[in-house]
Amino acid sequence: MDSHYLELLDDHIRFVAVSSLTNVFFDESNKQIFAVRTGGGGTIGVNVKGPSKDSVINFFLDDTGTIRSIKFSPDNEILAVQRHEHSVEFILFKDTQQTNRNRGDIFRYNTKSSTIHGFVWVSKRECAVISNSSVELFTINAEKKQIKSLKSLNIGIKWFAWYSEGNMALVSTTDGALFPVLISQKVITKLPKLDIGSNVEVPERDVTLGQLYGTSAILILQQTSNRLVEIVVYLLNGAGLAPRKSHVIRLGSIGRFAINIIDNLIIVHHQTSQTSMLFDISLSKEVVNEITYHNAIIPGRSIKPFALKLPSLSLDEKSVNCELYSKNWVLFQPNIVIDAQLGCMWYLNLKLDPLTILIADKVRLTEFLLQRSEGKVVLLKVLKNLVTDPVNGSLLTSLESIFDRINSIYSSWNQYEVQSQTAQPINLKLNQKNILSPPKSKVIINQNDMCLQVFNNLEDKPQAEDILMVYLQSLSKHQISAQDEISKMISKELIRNENYKTLEMLVEFSLICETKVMACFLLSYSKLNPIINQTALDMLKKISANEIIVEVLLEIGHVIDALRIARTLPNSDNISARKYLEAAQKNGDPNIFHNVFKFFQQRNLKQRGKVDFLKQEQCNEFVEHYETLFNSLNC
Repeated sequence: MDSHYLELLDDHIRFVAVSSLTNVFFDESNKQIFAVRTGGGGTIGVNVKGPSKDSVINFFLDDTGTIRSIKFSPDNEILAVQRHEHSVEFILFKDTQQTNRNRGDIFRYNTKSSTIHGFVWVSKRECAVISNSSVELFTINAEKKQIKSLKSLNIGIKWFAWYSEGNMALVSTTDGALFPVLISQKVITKLPKLDIGSNVEVPERDVTLGQLYGTSAILILQQTSNRLVEIVVYLLNGAGLAPRKSHVIRLGSIGRFAINIIDNLIIVHHQTSQTSMLFDISLSKEVVNEITYHNAIIPGRSIKPFALKLPSLSLDEKSVNCELYSKNWVLFQPNIVIDAQLGCMWYLNLKLDPLTILIADKVRLTEFLLQRSEGKVVLLKVLKNLVTDPVNGSLLTSLESIFDRINSIYSSWNQYEVQSQTAQPINLKLNQKNILSPPKSKVIINQNDMCLQVFNNLEDKPQAEDILMVYLQSLSKHQISAQDEISKMISKELIRNENYKTLEMLVEFSLICETKVMACFLLSYSKLNPIINQTALDMLKKISANEIIVEVLLEIGHVIDALRIARTLPNSDNISARKYLEAAQKNGDPNIFHNVFKFFQQRNLKQRGKVDFLKQEQCNEFVEHYETLFNSLNC
């Protein structure tokens, strides 16, 4: 198996590389690359690519100044361009074609004296401009070519970073303080400042914004007292609340670092060693003063080598190995790597299969995979391999811990599903605080998954009973009812090992599924041992399946017991005399046949005033048998 758990996908995007004539810009919100090339003749050629290979837009702009920033609105219908420090201009597009070719049709946002640091699109028709004196949110009326201010926040700003998925800007003020600012439609919210804990100003290059397990996060590279670098993670726990210093990522190195956040994992790239380290804040580690400290999950490893195919006039494609961790690399969230000198944008991909070998602790591996969006298939393969290994005490202990982690999430999901299906809409509003939230885990593994994909080849193996019983114990611990399939698997193994007393105990304490189907399944093995038969009857009694109990008792010759139960059932006056007389005759005990025969004679007398059977009851042979039996007894 390939040991590289990070790779640059083949589905990369090539663009015109940076040169003396070409500048390259990247829009993190739309994931678009703008190659802006001076074309001469007073025009600028713009080639836009991304987020996929097929997404290409080409157009020309008037050459009226050096472009500092350029971004499309989310629907690609308005292009915003900043050429000067005091203004941003807007150009209308339709079907990726520029609509206003006349310079007089372009409309602008202007500031009087402020220097514009940049702008961000908040929605299709709302844009925020961040200057050295404010954050201003405005709406754009494309038809009227008008700009209307909605909200503004007056604050001195040196630089800002933007995270579009969380609608969050982090601004550094003129005195070096860091403030998160939430910018959504028609609303600007300034949160309390970050407690950096030192007087050292944080440069923009040391800040990464992203999301970890559904919470917006601010990651800041900092140097420790011994000059090693660490990452401090601040989580935004709600509007109006101060960002909380929650985690510290120990890198244990010095040098240049860059960060991607993929599938809730913090991936830290180290240029000096040309390795990438993996961190997961959900995995428990050392906690000091409510701050959790994390080390890398595994030692750092390099991204898988990537060969870039070069254009060629011949049929033979040539390729060149790309320089990994190049000084020209610039990383964007969540998984984008851009080399502007090479003219290539990659998507970084996390491969889980290699990690199943690299993470030796299988309990920790389980915790890790349960949080990954593609972790279910991989985790099921890991579990299948584990249960087919020769069993030993330590493995069973590990399996117990693994099953507990899986079933803890499974139980939470069950409770959420039950509440979602039973709660009334009006109650959802009135009792919102009491409503369970869906499990945060990305992976839910239920009993059906375990039976079909983990335990499916376990039958008749020496360790099968031990493993299945550990799984059943975990289900019980988390108050999960065992379903038919797992109950059948466990019962078959107990019967195969002649462990009938354990089977009896499981039914007594309702630890396996109690259904008619399950009872009939047990009855199919009843000839092997009387305990199995009695166990099945006990289960039928618990679920009040009296009709089946009657049939079972008749089958084994307990006719009087069957008749006693039948008399308690609805329509007991209409039960078939022939069925019971036939079973009594097969039993061979004259007293039993006599008692059953007399019972039905008394019923006939009560219903019709005489003891005779009706012709359609087809009981003549039993009348003859009774007379023969009675005469022989009299003799």
